[in-house]
Amino acid sequence: MITRRPLLAAALLATPSIARAQGEWPARPVRVIVPWPPGGSTDVLVRIYCELMQPILGQNFIIENRPGAGGNIGIDATAKAAPDGYTMGIASVGHLVINNFLYARLPYNPARDLVPVGIAWDLPNVVVVSSQHNPSRSLADFTAWVRAKRGGFTYGSPGVGTTGHLTGALFAGRVNVEGTHVPFRGAAQIIPAMLSGDLDSALDNLASYVPVIQEGRMRALAVTSATRWPTMPDVPTMAEAGLADFVVSSWQGFVFPAGTPRVAIERVGAALRRIVADPAVKERFLRVGAEAVWSTPEDMIARAQRERPMWQEAVRISGARLE
Repeated sequence: MITRRPLLAAALLATPSIARAQGEWPARPVRVIVPWPPGGSTDVLVRIYCELMQPILGQNFIIENRPGAGGNIGIDATAKAAPDGYTMGIASVGHLVINNFLYARLPYNPARDLVPVGIAWDLPNVVVVSSQHNPSRSLADFTAWVRAKRGGFTYGSPGVGTTGHLTGALFAGRVNVEGTHVPFRGAAQIIPAMLSGDLDSALDNLASYVPVIQEGRMRALAVTSATRWPTMPDVPTMAEAGLADFVVSSWQGFVFPAGTPRVAIERVGAALRRIVADPAVKERFLRVGAEAVWSTPEDMIARAQRERPMWQEAVRISGARLE
């Protein structure tokens, strides 16, 4: 998402009556490709949006999980789908920015092969440890515990190059400790490993860990958002916990294959804007650990461009490189 294209300049302000005048999309169910396994934060949030879009647009939105290769399998399937408006995907900052620095070659070009609808949510990461297996009650405690632990600490993530991986690498570098990254397919596999004591920690998307934090089985030490999370007011930000300039967000947005009819992009964007305007929806997202947002395609492109230097540096620090 680096270069501007005329198609991306369309603002998503069309009313339903205007959209109908442009065409009858959608005339049949729309496939939505999620590039992660079922049960993870992305899968849960996409399902919420799809549930809410159905009555607005009058068609079913059918989830298809296509995990693997850091999400590249699902994004590539989206990029190579017929651009008829009936295949849509969800893309993260990883797919649009990070993977450009992480992979020697990508099967898709985000600027050429995808057209954005807009950013749908922001996901802060959270530093979590097992309540049963780790004594740390603050980020300072955890740092001291790691420094005293032979061999450093282990941290899980949904895969090499994900924000969970790079946040862990950034943390280890900032506090000058040894961190060993352990990749999993998703939070559904990370959580059992932590609860069994086989894994020390995670610095992963908050949304995936809200239930186990609320149950008391895991302890949240800090969030990577700029301010405290509304539903967890007792959990400090990284800055409050002692690490300044450590704001990380795993934002994601909906995309179509390049060449998709404008009416489909506009109608989905208008539906998303209507959904996010509902305070009850915002509250529902906050409860599961995400902030529902709306943006234009241009906003999505601009944010990707703005965050390129930070993620390029994070990849360099992590030492990660994939073919």
